[in-house]
Amino acid sequence: MIRVLVVDDQELVRDGFAVLLGLSDDIEVIGQAANGIEAVSLAITERPDVILMDIRMPEMDGLEATRRLAADPRTALCRVLILTTFDLDEYVFEALRIGASGFLLKDTKRDQLVEAVRIVANGDALLAPTVTKRLITEFTQQPALDSRQVRLLATVTEREREVLLAVAAGESNADIAVSLFMGTGTVKTHVSHLLTKIGVRDRAQLVMFAYESGLIHPGTTRSPQSPT
Repeated sequence: MIRVLVVDDQELVRDGFAVLLGLSDDIEVIGQAANGIEAVSLAITERPDVILMDIRMPEMDGLEATRRLAADPRTALCRVLILTTFDLDEYVFEALRIGASGFLLKDTKRDQLVEAVRIVANGDALLAPTVTKRLITEFTQQPALDSRQVRLLATVTEREREVLLAVAAGESNADIAVSLFMGTGTVKTHVSHLLTKIGVRDRAQLVMFAYESGLIHPGTTRSPQSPT
């Protein structure tokens, strides 16, 4: 059972999401919060698997709440799925940098929302298509790279780079296994090694690393490799 905390400053919105998610047999809404302060407090006591987090809220916004949740060992394993009506670049990049595992717009359909919760709960990254396009555009236009990330990239093996490129392209472990001719278990091992080596907690942060380190740049392509 996936335990979800719904965070939004509008009661009707919270109730609506709770009802929609509650229709799924594998999802349980364990609480609601009207602002970031309440969200952090509830997350500490209830330890939800996924937190649906609005951005613009009074007292403490969703970005600050996400930052605190990611930094606190008691809530570091909680996956934050940002859900907002504001499709603005600064929110997208900041949310991913501070620890969010996904980013969706509030006009997302119910089936997509439910699937997004499942994906994030499983440790995968989830970005709305429009967000992915803007992320690519932003980073391919930035001339300056993060020197620390560049140094970390130098420690990544060639096979790990192939897996990282596939993760950044939004491929699942099953997809990567097929395209790189390896078992799903081997893919999981490579992803786990990447998370540890780079020092990030999930695939969303791996995607950010791929851009900030310069691994992905204009013209980057990835083609299937021959079996080894």
